[in-house]
Amino acid sequence: MKATRFISSRIFSMEKENLSSVVMKIAVISIALGISIMLISIAVVVGFKNQIKDKVVGFVSPIQIQTLNQNESIEETPFVYDSTLKSKLSVHFIEGVYPTANKAGLIKTDSEIHGIILKGVDKDYNWGYINSNLASGEIPQYTDDKRSNDVVVSKIIADKLLLNVGDDVRIWFVGDDMKTRGRKFTIKGIYETGLTECDERFIYCDLNQIRRLNGWEKDYVGHLEITLNDNIDVEEANNYIYYSIPTYLISYTARELYPHIFDWLDLQDMNVVIIIALMLLVAGITIISMLLIIVLERTSTIGILKALGANNRFIRRVFLQRSRRILLIGMLFGNVFGIGLCLLQKYTEIIKLSPESYYLSSVPIELDPTHIVLLNVGTFLLWVLMMLIPAMVINNINPSKSIRFE
Repeated sequence: MKATRFISSRIFSMEKENLSSVVMKIAVISIALGISIMLISIAVVVGFKNQIKDKVVGFVSPIQIQTLNQNESIEETPFVYDSTLKSKLSVHFIEGVYPTANKAGLIKTDSEIHGIILKGVDKDYNWGYINSNLASGEIPQYTDDKRSNDVVVSKIIADKLLLNVGDDVRIWFVGDDMKTRGRKFTIKGIYETGLTECDERFIYCDLNQIRRLNGWEKDYVGHLEITLNDNIDVEEANNYIYYSIPTYLISYTARELYPHIFDWLDLQDMNVVIIIALMLLVAGITIISMLLIIVLERTSTIGILKALGANNRFIRRVFLQRSRRILLIGMLFGNVFGIGLCLLQKYTEIIKLSPESYYLSSVPIELDPTHIVLLNVGTFLLWVLMMLIPAMVINNINPSKSIRFE
């Protein structure tokens, strides 16, 4: 056994009833709590951001193309989705291009009235996201040559208007001539994404219905929704598309369409930074206090070691070696406790949230091994550096005075 290890094992003992043993126990608890809180904070915020982004992108697609104009109303200016435009969008990073169109309307029942946006899609539309969030019913089947009256409504709209799968609803529209027109639709399915801002407004229908209501030709669309292959940078893809399409069209990312949601998510990063900084500071101060108290309590021992010929470097190694072990013990307990709580929440969803406020029904958790490793390594190195502060006190201890120190 090395001399430094042997001496440190006698100095750093949690079993003895003295001040240093109490301080060491407090330090272990503080380190464990600091690590666990930091792990939980990162897991929650990363999970929260990713799930909300997936909801927004799943609903509106990563990139949309529409006509370049100053029209800020729901009614869209149509454009032709022809072979020329299709060829410009036939690039390797684009997974799919889906023609769609929006039209504002009103649902009226015997006792309720509700404003909605009818979102028209065609037979090739990617229903993957809506299908994964289907509460009841099924996805309608559309064709090119026939208009379907089947629609998919959100659970929020269905609950407000007391509607169920199979019910007929009448939606009213106002034309350019200011005359109202009503169309009867049949509810084929009910979805619930948790994205309240969209669930309160959108109803999916056959794109041919929008074309008929607006008097559009067969190849006319309101906008194009573009999905990308995995691991493709959305901003770079959007820049490529923007400069590839005709000048009368413009492309938008999901962030540009819903900037308030993404800006709100970006603010969560600052919360994590503040939490991590506070935990590092609190646990770091506890570690410094622990080592300083042990050094002061063992002043006479340090004086004896110096009198026997030990230099300052050797004595610092004695104190730092055991301190690092205490640090690792605390970090181990913190990781077990923090990851354990994260896994408990991930698989049981015991802590609930209000979907109206947070877009999610429970606290999301996403554990990334890279984040865990980087957090532990960075935290360990920082706290070890902080240990050097009290260790420098050893240099100023005079053997002739410290041996008589009581």
